[in-house]
Amino acid sequence: MSRSTTKPSLLHGLAAASFSATAGATAALILTACSPGSTDAADGPAPQSSPAPQGLLTEAAAEKIVDTFQSVNNRANAVRDAKLLGTVEAGQVYEQDSADYKLFKTWPATEQKTYTQAFTYEDREYLIPPASSGANWFAVTSSPSDDPKGNRRSLAVFDKVGDTYKLVMALWTDPKAIPKIDTDRHGFISPVDPAKKVGTLAPNEISAVYEDFFETGGKTASQKLASTPTTKESVRIYKVRNDGEAGTWSTTRFFAADPAHPKVYALRLENGGVLALVPTAHTEEQILKPAYMGNFLITPSKREAVFDSTRRTVITNEYQGQAIVELPRTGKPLAHDLEYQLVDSR
Repeated sequence: MSRSTTKPSLLHGLAAASFSATAGATAALILTACSPGSTDAADGPAPQSSPAPQGLLTEAAAEKIVDTFQSVNNRANAVRDAKLLGTVEAGQVYEQDSADYKLFKTWPATEQKTYTQAFTYEDREYLIPPASSGANWFAVTSSPSDDPKGNRRSLAVFDKVGDTYKLVMALWTDPKAIPKIDTDRHGFISPVDPAKKVGTLAPNEISAVYEDFFETGGKTASQKLASTPTTKESVRIYKVRNDGEAGTWSTTRFFAADPAHPKVYALRLENGGVLALVPTAHTEEQILKPAYMGNFLITPSKREAVFDSTRRTVITNEYQGQAIVELPRTGKPLAHDLEYQLVDSR
Protein backbone atom coordinates (compact mmCIF):
# COMPACT_ATOMS: atom_id res chain seq x y z
CA MET A 1 0.00 0.00 0.00
CA SER A 2 1.37 3.38 -0.97
CA ARG A 3 0.93 6.71 0.78
CA SER A 4 -2.18 8.69 -0.05
CA THR A 5 -0.40 11.30 -2.15
CA THR A 6 0.73 8.82 -4.79
CA LYS A 7 -2.03 6.21 -4.77
CA PRO A 8 -3.44 5.77 -8.31
CA SER A 9 -6.69 7.63 -8.78
CA LEU A 10 -9.83 7.04 -10.77
CA LEU A 11 -8.20 8.74 -13.77
CA HIS A 12 -7.10 6.42 -16.54
CA GLY A 13 -3.64 7.03 -17.71
CA LEU A 14 -5.34 9.24 -19.42
CA ALA A 15 2.63 4.17 15.11
CA ALA A 16 1.16 5.73 18.15
CA ALA A 17 -2.34 4.33 18.32
CA SER A 18 -5.50 5.01 20.24
CA PHE A 19 -7.76 2.14 21.00
CA SER A 20 -11.23 1.49 22.29
CA ALA A 21 -11.80 -1.09 24.99
CA THR A 22 -9.71 -4.19 24.36
CA ALA A 23 -11.56 -6.54 22.06
CA GLY A 24 -12.03 -10.04 23.36
CA ALA A 25 -11.13 -9.21 26.95
CA THR A 26 -12.82 -11.53 29.41
CA ALA A 27 -14.87 -9.84 32.07
CA ALA A 28 -14.06 -10.70 35.64
CA LEU A 29 -16.65 -12.86 37.34
CA ILE A 30 -18.89 -10.88 39.65
CA LEU A 31 -19.98 -12.88 42.66
CA THR A 32 -22.86 -12.01 44.94
CA ALA A 33 -23.22 -13.82 48.24
CA CYS A 34 -24.95 -13.45 51.58
CA SER A 35 -23.21 -13.28 54.91
CA PRO A 36 -23.49 -16.35 57.17
CA GLY A 37 -26.28 -14.71 59.13
CA SER A 38 -28.29 -13.56 56.15
CA THR A 39 -31.94 -14.42 55.92
CA ASP A 40 -31.96 -14.03 52.12
CA ALA A 41 -34.04 -16.68 50.42
CA ALA A 42 -31.23 -17.68 48.06
CA ASP A 43 -29.29 -20.56 49.60
CA GLY A 44 -27.62 -21.95 46.46
CA PRO A 45 -24.40 -20.91 44.68
CA ALA A 46 -24.04 -17.21 43.93
CA PRO A 47 -25.09 -16.29 40.34
CA GLN A 48 -22.34 -15.42 37.89
CA SER A 49 -22.37 -13.03 34.94
CA SER A 50 -21.66 -14.52 31.51
CA PRO A 51 -18.12 -13.97 30.25
CA ALA A 52 -17.84 -11.29 27.59
CA PRO A 53 -17.79 -12.62 24.02
CA GLN A 54 -14.42 -13.08 22.38
CA GLY A 55 -13.29 -11.15 19.35
CA LEU A 56 -11.80 -12.65 16.20
CA LEU A 57 -8.52 -11.45 17.71
CA THR A 58 -7.45 -8.92 20.31
CA GLU A 59 -6.53 -5.35 19.49
CA ALA A 60 -2.99 -6.14 20.63
CA ALA A 61 -2.82 -8.92 18.03
CA ALA A 62 -4.33 -6.66 15.36
CA GLU A 63 -1.80 -3.95 16.21
CA LYS A 64 1.07 -6.39 15.78
CA ILE A 65 -0.28 -7.44 12.35
CA VAL A 66 -0.56 -3.84 11.19
CA ASP A 67 2.87 -2.98 12.59
CA THR A 68 4.39 -5.89 10.68
CA PHE A 69 2.61 -4.86 7.51
CA GLN A 70 3.78 -1.27 7.94
CA SER A 71 7.43 -2.32 8.25
CA VAL A 72 7.40 -4.79 5.35
CA ASN A 73 5.38 -2.45 3.14
CA ASN A 74 7.89 0.36 3.59
CA ARG A 75 10.82 -1.94 2.81
CA ALA A 76 9.09 -3.35 -0.27
CA ASN A 77 8.12 0.08 -1.58
CA ALA A 78 11.67 1.34 -1.23
CA VAL A 79 13.02 -1.25 -3.67
CA ARG A 80 9.80 -2.29 -5.46
CA ASP A 81 10.03 -5.88 -4.27
CA ALA A 82 6.70 -7.47 -5.21
CA LYS A 83 7.65 -10.83 -3.74
CA LEU A 84 8.38 -9.26 -0.36
CA LEU A 85 5.17 -7.24 -0.53
CA GLY A 86 3.27 -10.44 -1.26
CA THR A 87 4.16 -11.76 2.20
CA VAL A 88 1.87 -9.12 3.75
CA GLU A 89 -0.50 -8.18 0.90
CA ALA A 90 -3.03 -10.02 -1.27
CA GLY A 91 -6.30 -9.33 -3.06
CA GLN A 92 -7.15 -6.23 -5.07
CA VAL A 93 -4.68 -3.98 -3.28
CA TYR A 94 -1.82 -6.31 -4.21
CA GLU A 95 -2.96 -6.31 -7.85
CA GLN A 96 -2.68 -2.52 -7.80
CA ASP A 97 0.50 -2.19 -5.76
CA SER A 98 2.46 -4.80 -7.69
CA ALA A 99 1.46 -2.90 -10.85
CA ASP A 100 2.74 0.28 -9.17
CA TYR A 101 6.18 -1.32 -9.00
CA LYS A 102 6.12 -2.08 -12.73
CA LEU A 103 4.92 1.41 -13.64
CA PHE A 104 7.30 3.17 -11.23
CA LYS A 105 9.85 3.96 -13.95
CA THR A 106 7.25 5.96 -15.89
CA TRP A 107 6.55 8.34 -12.98
CA PRO A 108 8.08 11.81 -12.46
CA ALA A 109 11.16 11.88 -10.22
CA THR A 110 9.33 13.78 -7.48
CA GLU A 111 6.61 11.15 -7.35
CA GLN A 112 9.18 8.36 -7.25
CA LYS A 113 10.91 10.02 -4.32
CA THR A 114 7.69 10.41 -2.37
CA TYR A 115 6.63 6.83 -3.06
CA THR A 116 9.83 5.32 -1.67
CA GLN A 117 9.83 7.31 1.58
CA ALA A 118 8.72 5.37 4.65
CA PHE A 119 5.54 6.40 6.44
CA THR A 120 3.47 5.10 9.33
CA TYR A 121 -0.21 4.56 10.05
CA GLU A 122 -1.25 6.87 12.88
CA ASP A 123 -4.39 7.35 14.97
CA ARG A 124 -5.52 3.81 14.29
CA GLU A 125 -9.00 2.55 15.09
CA TYR A 126 -9.42 -1.21 14.92
CA LEU A 127 -12.72 -2.65 13.71
CA ILE A 128 -12.87 -6.21 14.98
CA PRO A 129 -15.81 -8.62 14.62
CA PRO A 130 -16.80 -11.08 17.33
CA ALA A 131 -15.47 -14.60 16.91
CA SER A 132 -19.06 -15.83 16.77
CA SER A 133 -19.70 -13.86 13.55
CA GLY A 134 -17.79 -16.36 11.43
CA ALA A 135 -15.85 -13.56 9.73
CA ASN A 136 -12.11 -14.11 9.20
CA TRP A 137 -11.24 -10.45 8.62
CA PHE A 138 -10.85 -7.23 10.54
CA ALA A 139 -10.49 -3.61 9.45
CA VAL A 140 -8.56 -0.58 10.60
CA THR A 141 -8.88 3.13 9.88
CA SER A 142 -5.81 5.34 10.14
CA SER A 143 -4.12 8.52 8.97
CA PRO A 144 -0.70 8.69 7.25
CA SER A 145 2.14 10.14 9.27
CA ASP A 146 2.83 12.75 6.58
CA ASP A 147 -0.69 14.21 6.81
CA PRO A 148 -0.78 16.04 10.16
CA LYS A 149 -3.92 17.94 9.15
CA GLY A 150 -5.85 14.71 8.70
CA ASN A 151 -7.04 15.45 5.16
CA ARG A 152 -6.93 11.78 4.19
CA ARG A 153 -7.75 8.62 6.07
CA SER A 154 -7.48 5.00 5.05
CA LEU A 155 -9.92 2.18 5.46
CA ALA A 156 -8.06 -1.11 5.23
CA VAL A 157 -9.12 -4.75 5.51
CA PHE A 158 -6.89 -7.59 6.66
CA ASP A 159 -8.16 -11.06 5.78
CA LYS A 160 -6.88 -14.52 6.59
CA VAL A 161 -4.95 -15.84 3.59
CA GLY A 162 -3.90 -19.34 4.49
CA ASP A 163 -2.54 -18.98 8.02
CA THR A 164 -1.55 -15.32 7.65
CA TYR A 165 -3.47 -12.08 7.92
CA LYS A 166 -2.74 -9.94 4.86
CA LEU A 167 -3.92 -6.55 3.67
CA VAL A 168 -6.46 -7.29 0.91
CA MET A 169 -8.27 -3.97 0.36
CA ALA A 170 -7.35 -0.40 1.24
CA LEU A 171 -8.35 3.07 0.10
CA TRP A 172 -7.33 6.56 1.11
CA THR A 173 -10.35 8.81 1.34
CA ASP A 174 -11.83 11.94 2.87
CA PRO A 175 -12.48 11.24 6.58
CA LYS A 176 -16.09 12.31 6.04
CA ALA A 177 -16.53 9.40 3.64
CA ILE A 178 -16.24 6.91 6.49
CA PRO A 179 -19.58 7.05 8.35
CA LYS A 180 -19.88 6.07 12.00
CA ILE A 181 -19.40 2.31 12.28
CA ASP A 182 -21.85 0.39 14.43
CA THR A 183 -20.36 -1.47 17.40
CA ASP A 184 -22.00 -3.49 20.13
CA ARG A 185 -21.53 -2.90 23.85
CA HIS A 186 -18.33 -4.96 23.74
CA GLY A 187 -16.85 -2.79 20.98
CA PHE A 188 -17.25 -5.34 18.18
CA ILE A 189 -18.39 -4.50 14.65
CA SER A 190 -21.18 -6.34 12.82
CA PRO A 191 -20.08 -7.93 9.52
CA VAL A 192 -22.83 -8.04 6.90
CA ASP A 193 -23.57 -10.72 4.29
CA PRO A 194 -22.50 -9.07 0.98
CA ALA A 195 -25.25 -10.95 -0.86
CA LYS A 196 -28.02 -9.45 1.29
CA LYS A 197 -29.83 -6.46 -0.18
CA VAL A 198 -29.63 -3.15 1.64
CA GLY A 199 -32.40 -1.06 0.17
CA THR A 200 -32.31 -1.68 -3.58
CA LEU A 201 -28.92 -3.36 -4.00
CA ALA A 202 -26.68 -5.87 -2.27
CA PRO A 203 -23.00 -4.98 -1.75
CA ASN A 204 -21.91 -7.71 -4.15
CA GLU A 205 -24.06 -6.19 -6.92
CA ILE A 206 -22.36 -2.79 -6.84
CA SER A 207 -19.42 -3.60 -9.14
CA ALA A 208 -21.52 -4.77 -12.10
CA VAL A 209 -23.80 -1.75 -11.75
CA TYR A 210 -20.96 0.75 -11.38
CA GLU A 211 -19.10 -0.35 -14.51
CA ASP A 212 -22.07 0.86 -16.56
CA PHE A 213 -20.74 4.40 -16.02
CA PHE A 214 -17.76 3.45 -18.19
CA GLU A 215 -19.65 1.29 -20.68
CA THR A 216 -22.58 3.63 -21.43
CA GLY A 217 -21.99 6.80 -19.44
CA GLY A 218 -24.39 5.60 -16.75
CA LYS A 219 -27.64 4.90 -18.62
CA THR A 220 -28.43 2.16 -16.11
CA ALA A 221 -26.09 2.96 -13.24
CA SER A 222 -27.38 6.51 -12.85
CA GLN A 223 -30.80 5.06 -12.06
CA LYS A 224 -29.42 2.81 -9.32
CA LEU A 225 -26.54 4.79 -7.75
CA ALA A 226 -26.57 8.29 -6.28
CA SER A 227 -24.66 11.02 -8.10
CA THR A 228 -21.36 11.75 -6.32
CA PRO A 229 -18.06 13.36 -7.35
CA THR A 230 -16.79 9.82 -7.97
CA THR A 231 -19.60 8.86 -10.34
CA LYS A 232 -19.35 12.21 -12.13
CA GLU A 233 -15.66 11.61 -12.78
CA SER A 234 -16.44 8.17 -14.23
CA VAL A 235 -19.01 9.71 -16.57
CA ARG A 236 -16.48 12.35 -17.61
CA ILE A 237 -13.97 9.65 -18.56
CA TYR A 238 -16.64 7.98 -20.70
CA LYS A 239 -17.52 11.25 -22.45
CA VAL A 240 -13.93 12.17 -23.36
CA ARG A 241 -12.84 8.66 -24.35
CA ASN A 242 -12.67 9.57 -28.05
CA ASP A 243 -11.62 13.20 -27.75
CA GLY A 244 -8.34 14.45 -29.12
CA GLU A 245 -6.29 13.52 -32.15
CA ALA A 246 -6.47 9.78 -31.41
CA GLY A 247 -10.24 9.90 -31.79
CA THR A 248 -9.88 10.70 -35.49
CA TRP A 249 -8.27 7.37 -36.28
CA SER A 250 -9.30 5.07 -33.42
CA THR A 251 -12.29 4.22 -31.24
CA THR A 252 -12.08 3.62 -27.48
CA ARG A 253 -14.64 1.61 -25.53
CA PHE A 254 -14.89 0.19 -22.00
CA PHE A 255 -16.10 -3.26 -21.00
CA ALA A 256 -16.95 -4.53 -17.53
CA ALA A 257 -14.58 -7.26 -16.33
CA ASP A 258 -14.33 -9.64 -13.42
CA PRO A 259 -12.31 -8.35 -10.46
CA ALA A 260 -9.19 -10.42 -9.92
CA HIS A 261 -10.34 -10.95 -6.33
CA PRO A 262 -14.15 -10.76 -6.08
CA LYS A 263 -14.63 -10.90 -2.31
CA VAL A 264 -16.68 -8.00 -0.90
CA TYR A 265 -16.32 -6.79 2.69
CA ALA A 266 -19.30 -5.15 4.40
CA LEU A 267 -20.10 -3.93 7.91
CA ARG A 268 -23.06 -2.31 9.65
CA LEU A 269 -23.26 1.44 10.19
CA GLU A 270 -24.74 3.20 13.22
CA ASN A 271 -27.50 4.60 11.04
CA GLY A 272 -28.60 1.12 10.01
CA GLY A 273 -26.98 1.25 6.60
CA VAL A 274 -23.95 -0.70 5.38
CA LEU A 275 -20.43 0.32 4.39
CA ALA A 276 -18.81 -1.92 1.80
CA LEU A 277 -15.37 -2.26 0.27
CA VAL A 278 -16.07 -3.46 -3.23
CA PRO A 279 -13.66 -4.84 -5.86
CA THR A 280 -14.34 -3.80 -9.45
CA ALA A 281 -12.67 -3.98 -12.85
CA HIS A 282 -12.96 -3.16 -16.53
CA THR A 283 -11.01 -3.22 -19.76
CA GLU A 284 -10.37 -0.32 -22.11
CA GLU A 285 -10.14 -1.16 -25.80
CA GLN A 286 -8.63 1.21 -28.35
CA ILE A 287 -9.02 -0.05 -31.91
CA LEU A 288 -8.13 1.47 -35.27
CA LYS A 289 -11.06 2.63 -37.37
CA PRO A 290 -11.70 0.49 -40.49
CA ALA A 291 -10.22 3.12 -42.83
CA TYR A 292 -6.86 2.85 -41.06
CA MET A 293 -6.70 -0.93 -40.74
CA GLY A 294 -3.90 -2.54 -42.74
CA ASN A 295 -1.88 0.66 -43.11
CA PHE A 296 -1.43 1.90 -39.56
CA LEU A 297 -0.58 0.59 -36.08
CA ILE A 298 -1.13 2.11 -32.63
CA THR A 299 1.98 2.96 -30.63
CA PRO A 300 1.46 2.13 -26.93
CA SER A 301 1.87 4.88 -24.34
CA LYS A 302 4.78 4.71 -21.88
CA ARG A 303 2.55 3.07 -19.29
CA GLU A 304 1.08 0.59 -21.76
CA ALA A 305 4.54 -0.22 -23.12
CA VAL A 306 5.61 -1.42 -19.67
CA PHE A 307 3.43 -4.47 -20.29
CA ASP A 308 3.68 -4.73 -24.10
CA SER A 309 5.65 -2.32 -26.28
CA THR A 310 4.47 -3.88 -29.55
CA ARG A 311 2.73 -1.56 -32.01
CA ARG A 312 -0.67 -3.06 -32.79
CA THR A 313 -4.13 -2.48 -34.29
CA VAL A 314 -5.90 -2.99 -30.96
CA ILE A 315 -4.70 -2.08 -27.48
CA THR A 316 -6.58 -3.64 -24.58
CA ASN A 317 -5.86 -2.29 -21.11
CA GLU A 318 -6.98 -4.02 -17.93
CA TYR A 319 -7.84 -1.94 -14.86
CA GLN A 320 -8.37 -3.46 -11.43
CA GLY A 321 -10.11 -1.30 -8.86
CA GLN A 322 -11.65 -1.03 -5.42
CA ALA A 323 -14.29 1.27 -3.99
CA ILE A 324 -15.81 2.47 -0.73
CA VAL A 325 -19.59 2.42 -1.06
CA GLU A 326 -22.26 3.37 1.46
CA LEU A 327 -25.59 1.54 1.13
CA PRO A 328 -28.28 3.39 3.12
CA ARG A 329 -31.44 1.70 4.33
CA THR A 330 -33.41 3.95 1.98
CA GLY A 331 -32.22 5.78 -1.10
CA LYS A 332 -29.49 5.01 -3.60
CA PRO A 333 -26.02 3.72 -2.66
CA LEU A 334 -23.22 6.32 -2.64
CA ALA A 335 -19.80 5.61 -4.11
CA HIS A 336 -17.54 7.67 -1.84
CA ASP A 337 -14.19 6.81 -3.35
CA LEU A 338 -12.84 4.66 -6.14
CA GLU A 339 -9.37 3.77 -7.37
CA TYR A 340 -8.24 1.93 -10.48
CA GLN A 341 -4.80 0.90 -11.60
CA LEU A 342 -3.59 -0.29 -14.96
CA VAL A 343 -2.41 -3.85 -14.32
CA ASP A 344 -1.97 -5.15 -17.88
CA SER A 345 -1.87 -3.99 -21.49
CA ARG A 346 -1.93 -6.30 -24.46
